[in-house]
Amino acid sequence: MSADFSASARALSIELYRGAMAYLIPLNKAGGVNGRRVELTAYDDKYQPDLAIQNTLRLMKDDVFALFSYVGTPTMIRTLPLLRMRQAEHFLLFFPFTGADANRIPPYDKFTFNLRASYDQETAGLVDHFVALHRTRIAVFYQADAYGRAGWAGVRKALAKHGLEIAGEATYRRGSPFDQSYDPQVAIMERLQPEAVICVGTSPACAGFVRDMRDRGVDCPIATISFVGADIVLKLLSDAERNSTKHYPSQLVSSQVVPSYQDDSLPVVHEYREAMDRYRDAIMPPDSLIYPEGKTPETEYAPLPYSFVSFEGYLNAKMFVAILQRMGANPRRSDLAQAAMTTGDFDLGLRQPLSFGGPTDRRQALDKVYYAVIRGGQLMPLHDGEWEAWVKR
Repeated sequence: MSADFSASARALSIELYRGAMAYLIPLNKAGGVNGRRVELTAYDDKYQPDLAIQNTLRLMKDDVFALFSYVGTPTMIRTLPLLRMRQAEHFLLFFPFTGADANRIPPYDKFTFNLRASYDQETAGLVDHFVALHRTRIAVFYQADAYGRAGWAGVRKALAKHGLEIAGEATYRRGSPFDQSYDPQVAIMERLQPEAVICVGTSPACAGFVRDMRDRGVDCPIATISFVGADIVLKLLSDAERNSTKHYPSQLVSSQVVPSYQDDSLPVVHEYREAMDRYRDAIMPPDSLIYPEGKTPETEYAPLPYSFVSFEGYLNAKMFVAILQRMGANPRRSDLAQAAMTTGDFDLGLRQPLSFGGPTDRRQALDKVYYAVIRGGQLMPLHDGEWEAWVKR
């Protein structure tokens, strides 16, 4: 695993790791897979592509069985050519935390497997809902890199299907913190007067943008996609509200690629929440990974009890183990792709079948997009019939 454990996207990476470990720790306590432990080796790339390349080469030198749950589009994109160059060694990337197209289309699609829906699917869902609510002037706030452009392109394609164009855009530099001013970007939105804004960024920047939008009285609906990390945004905005008279999370919606961890009708939600509670301390990454310069009160990370991100990490680990269990006592990396492609329909406890392979050589298990809003200080599911409250009057 290569992910940002110490810079602007650290919260996403830490929570994704915690979710995966919440599944792997009890699995290994029970004997692992066919008597073998499943270990997760993680390196910090600080959301920097060059470091992600170095980490990938290091993992390949470590002779890992598979690459797993990389975090971020700009980092993942730069590592894909390595998989192609080293294809004779059968290294594959499973379940990266990104919805970009780069690993879903040739020439790199055959080196990756995805659990989650794509950014095109997420942005199409948001656009379709907003247009149905007569909100057709849709602007985009996005990170100025491959990730931001992937989301921007998804919005543009979705709007084009309705005969519409992006109403305007504002960008920010990757790594921008929550406590910086986003007034220049908000000023652009004030001039544009959008009826909705879709954010494609990291949690610190998107939360800072929402805060400054509300502080300047721009109250249109704001949507974030899954990579933004809605639970982290909620925490940042809730903390900021203590020194403000504004209600920052108002008219804030997020698209998600896994169901709500509040949905207790799903068996896997019960499993996940129980594991997160039981192994709360044990699932944290080592201090050396998340505090490379030493742990201080300013840098100490406060883990979330539950989140969409850690839930996705849990599902990633569970799906990967399901593939391993089909490989027998002496699994070979060269057989991993075939094992994944022949799993057939598999239910992780989501009450819906997941599968790879088939006549379309499918390498993405889930297509459904979910939505969440903040009610009573918590992220709760937003169902289809509830969008009407946001209709343009």
